[in-house]
Amino acid sequence: MSVPAVVLTHASSLRADYKVAKALLLERFRSAANVDSLMRALARLTDSALVGAWNACELPGSLALVAVGGFGRGELAPHSDIDILVLLPDEPIAHLEARIERFIGLAWDLGLELGSSVRTVSQCLDEAANDITVRTALLEARRITGSAALFEDFSQRYRAALDPLAFFQAKVLEMRQRHARYQDTPYALEPNIKESPGGLRDLQLILWVTQAAQFGSSWRELDARGLITGREARELRRNEGFLKTLRARLHIIAGRRQDILVFDLQNPVAESFGYKATATKRASEQLMRRYYWAAKAVTQLATILIQNIEAQLFPKTSNVTRVLSDRFVEKQGMLEIATDDVFEREPNAILEAFLLYEKTPGVKGLSARTLRALYNAREMMDQHWRRDPENRRLFLDILKQPEGVTHALRLMNQTSVLGRYLLNFRRIVGQMQHDLYHVYTVDQHILMVLRNLRRFSVAEHAHEYPFCSQLIANFERPYVLYVAALFHDIAKGRGGDHSTLGMADARRFCREHGIEGDDGKLVVWLVQQHLTMSQVAQKQDTSDPEVIKAFAGLVGSERWLTALYLLTVSDIRGTSPKVWNAWKGKLLEDLYRATLAVLGGARPDANSELKSRQEQALALLRLETVPENAQRALWDKLDVGYFLRHDAADIAWQTRVLYRHVETPTPIVRARPSPIGEALQVLVYVKDRPDLFAAICAYFDRNALSVLDSRVSTTRHGYALDNFLVAHTEEDVHYRDIANLVEQQLCARLSGEGPLLPEPSKGRLSRLSRTFPVTPRVDLRADERGQYYILSVSANDRPGLLYSIARVLAEHRVGVHAARINTLGERVEDVFLLDGHGLSDNRLQIQVETELLRAIAV
Repeated sequence: MSVPAVVLTHASSLRADYKVAKALLLERFRSAANVDSLMRALARLTDSALVGAWNACELPGSLALVAVGGFGRGELAPHSDIDILVLLPDEPIAHLEARIERFIGLAWDLGLELGSSVRTVSQCLDEAANDITVRTALLEARRITGSAALFEDFSQRYRAALDPLAFFQAKVLEMRQRHARYQDTPYALEPNIKESPGGLRDLQLILWVTQAAQFGSSWRELDARGLITGREARELRRNEGFLKTLRARLHIIAGRRQDILVFDLQNPVAESFGYKATATKRASEQLMRRYYWAAKAVTQLATILIQNIEAQLFPKTSNVTRVLSDRFVEKQGMLEIATDDVFEREPNAILEAFLLYEKTPGVKGLSARTLRALYNAREMMDQHWRRDPENRRLFLDILKQPEGVTHALRLMNQTSVLGRYLLNFRRIVGQMQHDLYHVYTVDQHILMVLRNLRRFSVAEHAHEYPFCSQLIANFERPYVLYVAALFHDIAKGRGGDHSTLGMADARRFCREHGIEGDDGKLVVWLVQQHLTMSQVAQKQDTSDPEVIKAFAGLVGSERWLTALYLLTVSDIRGTSPKVWNAWKGKLLEDLYRATLAVLGGARPDANSELKSRQEQALALLRLETVPENAQRALWDKLDVGYFLRHDAADIAWQTRVLYRHVETPTPIVRARPSPIGEALQVLVYVKDRPDLFAAICAYFDRNALSVLDSRVSTTRHGYALDNFLVAHTEEDVHYRDIANLVEQQLCARLSGEGPLLPEPSKGRLSRLSRTFPVTPRVDLRADERGQYYILSVSANDRPGLLYSIARVLAEHRVGVHAARINTLGERVEDVFLLDGHGLSDNRLQIQVETELLRAIAV
């Protein structure tokens, strides 16, 4: 059906009026107008535009135009979808479909992003019965225009069909599934402020289920009914207002519907709130801290409300299951206080609740009554309460329990008890870390590290890290490790070295809680040195006996070494799912075992280690039916460093491949799935030349293979024997399938087909790296013996970075002896051992450093 010219003229006028009116509303909001006023005004404006389009299309009066979803509540965020229902009578109407299509098209022409459905009342009820999303959207249906009688018929039939109990159960299940999609935490660094735990959707869900049960549709009504207190209602309104304002400002700044608070927009949104950057905190960090506190409060209060609603809907399942003490009972698996004033009368009961939660089988959480009492007892948790010897005993008891420590501490954090007991912990709740390495806030990272330590002790998880599980099983008083985990990052954000500042906090805690002697010293030392083991393993040459000897001197004893190793593994695994890999695990375990041998009295002697590895490699070669003494042709050409940098299994594999090709004129490339984790091990044997390392890196870069580790050796007769560990940037690659392809392509490249050193392409930085760029750093200095130079590079990670570095070195004929490629999330901390020939010239050093800085710059 064609659109009459008069309608098009009217539509043009409507569109212009709508655009101007909406712009005025948004401008008024920018000048500190109330968000509820804005959302109601946007809904009214949209109503008016829709009515204009409805009338222009001359739709019959027997139909009804209905707002559903958030629009049905009479609220609209600046760029929300507009959900409408065209409600039809059961009797068919001629040419109706064409007219409805014209109306919807006209509404889109006005700039309204519609989500539309066209149904009869019966169809609505059928859809609602089968789909909880439709049932929820129709709950808040509101007539905009059209037949009031038809809408009333719909409302009555919908209400009659609605089962409040089934609706509640379906919405709670839906909420749990939604929370699981967001890792059950409100502390994502880029949260969805609508859908994440503690977001607007949680608040909307509560009002949906209370409205369905006819308990009320506002916080004021729920307060009047006794489901929440007046104080809780005020807290809910305040945090809801903040979240709505945040979402509105996010929409306006993004210029579109945008509910994920991405890094790119955090700073502009923060500035729109009036936050200013300080010497220690970005404006975005201040905003996000406010957001996390709001989301945390919403999570607490929503838990209370949902339990209270459930108790009213299902009264028969809300009785006391058993009496636990004079202070506590269990109700259907939830720990509940015996009287409302127990925490006020006996403040020690606050920590006792969490200890009892750990110790009582079958208790899976705190009841709404207990949570509410904790929420209202916040002022009781003061300095006197923290200094009470009984509370100090209880807190230490919580850490000493054989089960439930992680769950108890997480619950203590959610209820703000942990931050009120440890004031410095309270300072890092919701604190972001913009190091491109951690993906959790500081408090969540700390609790993740503690969780990782605890999992080593749990039999069901022993298969994940069997060596760590074995070590912790023999570790006396493991709670010492948990204390160190609590304090290892507690001083972040104070403007100094967090390891040094955290030591003072840990020392004070140990003194106040009676952790004395070696245990107290160990906790403080672990906080001070918690970064050391990973730095030694990933940045130093651990094949050098002097490195192992120095590290052994630092740790001093097997117990302290084990404690540092377990904390280090837990810490790296607690930063980001992307940071930990099997190769890093092997580096740490190798360092642990080598250091343990020295602590046990073994002398770190290169010759004895050389002989041991050669004997182990020979034993493996005999299993491969390699002829007796066949290895000599290759081994006579290798120096001690080669044998110290490779383990026996790698030496055996490389020898089996090469012993018949020691003088080969053509390149040899062999690849196999790595014995350590998901990666590909690539062996390259070819006549050496200065640009070889760069050429190999160029191939890996062009084929989306990221170098995890490189061990470069040069034989006495001028061949390069290089070993690389590479991983594909795509996670679902089968390395056995690509090994043959890598062998053929890389061999062809090294044989001279095509340019050996193509121009490096600067790959795009990730969005996170663009928002939080790392200042590129290059440090080139001679090692202690002056034989080699150590090059340290720090920069944002990006495709082609390693090749860009290698190319600069090749152009200046600087040989790479070994490389440690250390990727930390979106940041790299690479270390190269370079041949010292020529680098003693200061001018060359400066030139190399300058060109490297230029090559790694964004």
